[in-house]
Amino acid sequence: MAVILASGLASAEGRYAVIFKSAGNPFGEKLMDGFEKAVKEFGGEAILKAPAEPTAEAQIQMIEQLIAQHVDAIAISANDYDALEPALKKAMRRGIKVVSLDSAVNPDSRDVHINQANPELIGRVEVQAIYEMIGEEGQIAVLSATSQASNQNLWIEWMKKELKKPKYSNVELVKVAYGDDLRDKSVSETEALLKTYPELKGIIAPTTVGIAAAGKVLTDKGLKGEVYLTGLGLPSEMAEYIKNGVCPWMYLWNPIDLGYLGAYAAHALVTGDINGEVGDTFNAGFLGEKEVIQAGEGTEIMLGAPFKFDVVNIDKWKEVY
Repeated sequence: MAVILASGLASAEGRYAVIFKSAGNPFGEKLMDGFEKAVKEFGGEAILKAPAEPTAEAQIQMIEQLIAQHVDAIAISANDYDALEPALKKAMRRGIKVVSLDSAVNPDSRDVHINQANPELIGRVEVQAIYEMIGEEGQIAVLSATSQASNQNLWIEWMKKELKKPKYSNVELVKVAYGDDLRDKSVSETEALLKTYPELKGIIAPTTVGIAAAGKVLTDKGLKGEVYLTGLGLPSEMAEYIKNGVCPWMYLWNPIDLGYLGAYAAHALVTGDINGEVGDTFNAGFLGEKEVIQAGEGTEIMLGAPFKFDVVNIDKWKEVY
């Protein structure tokens, strides 16, 4: 069953919809919380959606529903970079503003993308982290979300570029596995990595579902100090594994702020304050003024740099999200 929530009645300030990749994802739930918070601030109506399965087909159905409802804007965390293009172009032809956030769609399918952090920095710091944890040598693997998730794939590309540096000559990336952002599959993929590569020393999981699943597997198997874990995770879900040493540290940004920024960007597009072009600026509530910048053949708005969570600060942040 899909998650479909709405707040308030139709508003003169417009109707703003957000579609996350799948229901039941804690990161997505926080992202939608932030989106709804912003929409309430500027007086619009928020529509929150997430399909039961992380597929492009399920998201396309939701886009078609929103077109029929004549919403003013759609913000989407995409399950596929290109497959949503026909549906999103149809929305834009009907006057609906489109932003992607978290996981992008191609530039032709959106007015602007909301990027949570610099993709190059995310990829490189995760490799640097696991390199330090494993003692600068050994086999490592990546446990990602879906094979079509554009954000994870971009981060993995930067991980591979970082690994080409001479300092990593004794580090071997043995496999990129995909848990499809499903907890059970992420658990089974982690177990398969451990079985297939008994000398494995480190796992990078750039997905909140995957890193929590891997943390549980490594903890249950008593592999602290033998196989290290880092990646991108929610502090509330990873506090146990950071404090027990399975995951010495990890990174993330604030998903609430990411959704919040996505809503304000959509509002700026709807009101005509921006057109999604390089150099456009707008006020994003408590985040202050934001600017549209070039990103490949399209444009984007950057939330900020990834933040490091470790044993020193995790108790504070686990209460936040």
